Amino acid sequence: MSSYPLLFHPAPGRTIAWRDGAPVSVRTFLADVARVAAALPSGGHVFNVCIDRYRFAVGLCAALVAGKISLLPSTQTTEMVRQLASFAPDTFCLHDAADCTIDLPRFRFPEPGAPGAHDMHDDIAVPQIDAAQVVAYVFTSGSTGTPVPHRKTWGLLVRCVRAAAERLGLAADPDSDGGSDAGGYTLIGTVPAQHMYGFESTVLLALIGGLAFSNRQPFYPADVRAELEAVPAPRVLVTTPVHLRALLAADRALPGASLVLSATAPLPPTLAREAEARLAAPLIEIYGSTETGQIATRRTAQGDPWHLLAGVRLDTTPQAPGDGQDNGASDEAGNAAGNEAGNDGGPCAWASGGHIEEPVPMGDAIELLDDSHFLLHGRKTDLVNIAGKRTSLAYLNYQLNAIPGVEDGVFYMPDEAPSQAGAAADTDAAAKLGNCTGNNVDNPACGGPVARLAALVVAPQLSAADLLHALRERIDAAFMPRPLRFVDTLPRNATGKLPRDVLATLVAQRPNEAQPSYETEPALQHAAGRTAPLTFTIPAGHPALPGHFPGQPIVPGVVLLDHALMALGAALNRSFDRCRINSAKFLSPAAPGETLDVGFESTASGAIRFTVSAGQREVASGVLSAPDATQAHGAASV
Repeated sequence: MSSYPLLFHPAPGRTIAWRDGAPVSVRTFLADVARVAAALPSGGHVFNVCIDRYRFAVGLCAALVAGKISLLPSTQTTEMVRQLASFAPDTFCLHDAADCTIDLPRFRFPEPGAPGAHDMHDDIAVPQIDAAQVVAYVFTSGSTGTPVPHRKTWGLLVRCVRAAAERLGLAADPDSDGGSDAGGYTLIGTVPAQHMYGFESTVLLALIGGLAFSNRQPFYPADVRAELEAVPAPRVLVTTPVHLRALLAADRALPGASLVLSATAPLPPTLAREAEARLAAPLIEIYGSTETGQIATRRTAQGDPWHLLAGVRLDTTPQAPGDGQDNGASDEAGNAAGNEAGNDGGPCAWASGGHIEEPVPMGDAIELLDDSHFLLHGRKTDLVNIAGKRTSLAYLNYQLNAIPGVEDGVFYMPDEAPSQAGAAADTDAAAKLGNCTGNNVDNPACGGPVARLAALVVAPQLSAADLLHALRERIDAAFMPRPLRFVDTLPRNATGKLPRDVLATLVAQRPNEAQPSYETEPALQHAAGRTAPLTFTIPAGHPALPGHFPGQPIVPGVVLLDHALMALGAALNRSFDRCRINSAKFLSPAAPGETLDVGFESTASGAIRFTVSAGQREVASGVLSAPDATQAHGAASV
């Protein structure tokens, strides 16, 4: 029976991780794995929610050595936890938070001894793991919302990640004498280790590729820059388009990287080219799915075709309309952008070979170019049919985000009318929105009342008229958004996804009717010099909190601003939808359930300075003013 080592590093002195800027050797990592494995409770399934990437990796390996199976769901909501307990009643939660509230038997990660203490001991042998041993169940959500488990064996993961490491030029040299670093790459991830993309590309790629990884998960641009500076070259930045866009928009000098990896959302070629120039590194997109793992890559700045990993192949078979697979394919690790989708009755592509144990139907419209290259044309369940014309949301999102001046944007298809519901395709948008092929939402049915698309966009330098003009040059008039709404930011989660219920809330909170002009609002004209304390609380069940961040949630900045403006609007009896936030600073994190106070001061010029505080601690501040009359950013009708 075949087996593979737990680690592929060539020597025990090799650095496998950087913990807050300090190197950790392979021998120290193995000692921590052995210590934690001996301390784990008796349950056979581990829900590993450790935020620190080092603790997550040690916990994963400890569970593997102890013969336990890790559970990696798509979210950590209360309902998902209940479903995990039903799937595996002996599940316990491994965590590293001081106040973990997950409703399972809990085991806090035991802190290691002094850094480097194990380096004085004899080397610990690298465990050999049976290739057939189950490492984890990775979950997606099917159309019913019930978690769908996908089994991952050690042999499958090793073959998949080794193929990816070799494609990326990151595989360790097995003949290296393995000095303390031996020129190994260090992985820096802006995505959580529990997500399929982060799991493969920040944890497994280090273990199986013989690389090192950083324990931190930087989120804000300043944190990403600091982390790039904190670890030695060569560095690999594992990120998403939303994090990459924010990093580049900060317009600060960036430390160089040797490679940039991206997945989970469409990446415009213009953004890829800018990233390559600013980070002085090639940028590679990764495509795959929860079922298949990573199966293809492309260098987006140089072209659209995807290149299959060694041994993997795609075959197409005819598919009748309505026979689409709801298999979650491509909902975790990959990207697609750029071309209009084929029809929902087109051929179905099946992935097989290489590390894939059984053929898997892919949920995307795929055009084969040859035996190893293909194009993606959007997700098959991503199609929109309006007035007899058909396109995909992935295509629309790609065109919207390709407009100069658009920082982020998404199209949204509201729930269909009752007469349409029976014919619409249910695609589990909450789990898949913002994923490898763009955004997956319910398809409108043919016939019945005509559904209208909406769009939310972040474009502070564009007027509604300019943006609509640019859209008309790119998409058919049938798909023009009604309404088009400007927002300060889109509340993407840690992996860049936009759950459908969050989008629905945003659309509902910003009605399409015209708002009174700023200058004619008497409440503000007479409020010069006025200050007032207002109070609000973000509940723990707010839809923007899951994934932001797992195990230690904080309130996203856009939610803070939204509630602060609603509080101000209630106090002054008006809406601020047409006003502009000239500046905003986020000074400290706010926790769900925390009481937040808003203080404001309105000057004679009409500007409003506001602060959000938690007791004596200042959380955020900003300046609100009216937009120029010719650059109004209110809801726009087409």
